[in-house]
This record gives sequence, C-alpha cells and structure tokens, in this order.
Amino acid sequence: MRYLLRRSLHALFLLFGVSILTFLFSAITPGNYFDEMRLNPQISAATVAALRAQSQLDRPLPIRYLHWLSGLAHGNLGFSFSYNSPVAPLLAARARNTLLLAASATLLAWLFGLPLGIWTAARFGRAPDKLVSAGTAALLVIPDLVLALGLLILAVRTGWFPTGGFTSTNFDSLSVFQKLRDLVAHMTLPVLALTLSALPTIVRHVRAAIADELHSPFLRAAEAHGIPRRKLLYNYALRAAANPLISLLGFSIGTLLSGSLLVEVIMTWPGLGPFLLEAILARDFYVVIAGVLFSMLFLVAGNLFADVLLYFADPRIRTAEHSP
Repeated sequence: MRYLLRRSLHALFLLFGVSILTFLFSAITPGNYFDEMRLNPQISAATVAALRAQSQLDRPLPIRYLHWLSGLAHGNLGFSFSYNSPVAPLLAARARNTLLLAASATLLAWLFGLPLGIWTAARFGRAPDKLVSAGTAALLVIPDLVLALGLLILAVRTGWFPTGGFTSTNFDSLSVFQKLRDLVAHMTLPVLALTLSALPTIVRHVRAAIADELHSPFLRAAEAHGIPRRKLLYNYALRAAANPLISLLGFSIGTLLSGSLLVEVIMTWPGLGPFLLEAILARDFYVVIAGVLFSMLFLVAGNLFADVLLYFADPRIRTAEHSP
C-alpha cells in the first residue's frame, strides 16, 4: 500500500500548492468586493473599514492564509460577501450539480467510446475505421464553446429540450417519474455537449492502444493457435492495453470537469461554472478560492481513482512495491 500512500500524499501536496497560488493570485488582483461599496454614498467609510476588518482583508496576506487554512481544517471555506453566507453550503449544492453532469458524461463517453474504439481497431485501415476516424477528427476540431452553442440553438429552434436550468418551475408538483423525466430532459443538452467533447479522444486512444496490442508478437502467436478474434480482442488485447486506458480514464474525468464549467455557463446549469464566474466578476474572494480548490479536488480525485485501479490491475506495481 506504499504506492497508494505516495500517490495520496502527492495529491495532498498538489492541493496545498494550488491553494497557495490561488490565494496569492486572488489577493494581488487589483480591487476587491468592498471597492464598489465605497462608491455608494449611503455606506460610510467607517462601515466599509469595519467590514474589511471583519473579513480579515486588512491583515497581512500570510496571516490571512493561515487563518483560512485553519478554518479549512474545520470545514470552513470562508464567508461569501455577495451572498452574505458561509461558502461551504453554497459550494456544496453547486458542486453536486457539476459532479452529476461530469459523472453522467464520463459514463456515457466511456460506454460508447470503449466498444467503438475496439471495433475500429479490429478493422484498422478499412472503410469503417476511416469513417469513424474522420468523424472523431471533425469533433476534435470543433471548440467546446461552438459545440455547446450549436446544441443550444438546435434546442431553441426545435423545442425538443429545455434550454437552461436544473428543473422546471412546477417541479415540486410533479410525480416521482415526472420529476426524473424532467431532470433528464434538462440534463440532456449539457451532458450531450460534454460527451461529444470527450468521445473523440477516448475512441482514438482506445483504437491506438488496441491496434498496437493486436500487432504484438504474443497476440499474433495466440491468433496463430486458432483463438477466436473476439476473445483476442476482449480477453487479451484489452487487458494488455488496460494501463494507458486506465490513466486516460483519470485524465478524462478532470477534462470533463473543466469542460463542464464552460458548458454550465452557456446552458445556465446551476453548477460551479456560473457560480465561479459570478464570484470572479463580484471579486468575492473566498468563493473564488473555494471554487478553484473544489475544481482541482475533482481533478486530483479522478487521477487518484485511476491510480487505485492501476494498483489492482497491474501486478507489476504491487511487485515493485515489495521489492527491496
């Protein structure tokens, strides 16, 4: 378990470094939330100074960071000036919505990308492979912004799907089945945008990994012994190519999460994306720090999940751990 312990410590140090940099960059950015309050003649300078002192903004940066770090150890992510509320409950609700999108898109992208990549690898160089390769290449060159806007325009013109929000206005009066259908309808566009964004990378990596293994000597020998093609693909080639694909899984989780922030803003999905954008525009200091840290936490968690899968999938890692 030393391997997993090392990877966990590496993740913690990475989060610690990100928190320092985010805190530093947020602090040295010109202006803060109270600058606009000074322009309001109804708010006295003494009131603004008292609010700054209450929020620790009048103290040196290292002291403020240590105070924030102490609060973080107790589950306190700071105080939101805009919402006049602790950051943690505000962030938790929106992080749940973002995680719902990212998890759904990751599941769908791999559910379609893995078998499609294997299917094209088995037909490497033939017409079906060239057709799928052309399709994935076309999707790769389309920016996520253009893809999301295109789906949004399609929804507006056809009326097939809701064009924003998490649920309908009459959600509370619906039955359980209707609530589920309403939620799925609102999720369809953002999940489809994220899935189409991630699918080409997954298909091309799976195709390359499987095709490379199919040309390896041990699989050529297995094919010469009369082992069926389907068994060669799924029992041998896929298992041999598991390591890079597991690493890709961890990477794709982080990529989908970062992509979901943009899609959420375009499609007004109430996740971390719009919340973080509003906080940046309002210079809501602690919300920005917590939002960036949460986004990084998802990315690190995805890679740590991949490391755990690698540990159990590859016996060489476990063997190396016990070697002197």
